[in-house]
Amino acid sequence: MSAAEFRKKFEAEWSLIGAPMPDSLDWKSVYEAKPLGRNLLRNPAPFGLSKDTPPPEPELHDVPIRGPPRFQPDGVVICELPRYSWFSMEQVVDLKAEGLWEEMLDEFQPEIVIQDWYEESQLHEFIYQLHVKLLGADKSTVISEHTVNPTEDCSIYSHTWKEVSHVFSSYGPGVRYVQFLHRLKNSFMVEFFPTLFTGSSVIVRPVKTSS
Repeated sequence: MSAAEFRKKFEAEWSLIGAPMPDSLDWKSVYEAKPLGRNLLRNPAPFGLSKDTPPPEPELHDVPIRGPPRFQPDGVVICELPRYSWFSMEQVVDLKAEGLWEEMLDEFQPEIVIQDWYEESQLHEFIYQLHVKLLGADKSTVISEHTVNPTEDCSIYSHTWKEVSHVFSSYGPGVRYVQFLHRLKNSFMVEFFPTLFTGSSVIVRPVKTSS
C-alpha cells in the first residue's frame, strides 16, 4: 500500500475533514501509530483495578499489627493521630512520538481529553490533586493548564470511584507534550491506608476546536 493510500485510509477512518495532511509525512507510520482515540498514558491502572468495579474495602485488624502497646497502665487509652503523605505519579506524553504531526496540532488543534478516577477513601478532606499542562517543544513553556483540587465531604460515609475529567480545546499553536501529574493522599495510623486510582487517560480526539 502506498503512502497516499495510507493517508486516504487514515483520513477516512477518522473523518478528518479540514485537517492539514501534508504529503511529506510517513503516512504508513502515522496510520500504524494510531495517535487518535487511544489512551496515550502508560500503565493507567497500576493497581489492576477497574472503575466498573467498586474499590476494595480496606482490611481492618482487630489487634494492631505490631502488637499491644507496652507499659500501658490499667484504664489508660492510647490514642494515635493519623500521619499523612502524598503519592505522586507523573507522565509526560510526547505527542509527535505518538504519531501526531505539527500541522495537526498547530492548525487543527484536536481536543485533548483528560480523565482520571480516584477512590473516595475519606482519609481526609483533601485526598486528590490533578495538574495537567500542555507544553511546548522545550518541555517548559506552558501553553495551557488545568488543575483540580477537590474538597471531600467526610460527614457521610461513601466509598466509590470519583471521576475527574477535562477537555483542552482552542489551546493555540505550539503544543508538543502533555504533562500529567496527580497526587493522592495516604494515611498511616498503626496501618497503612492508601487512596487508590485507576483509569488515568490522555486521549486526542479528531475534533477540530472552534476558534
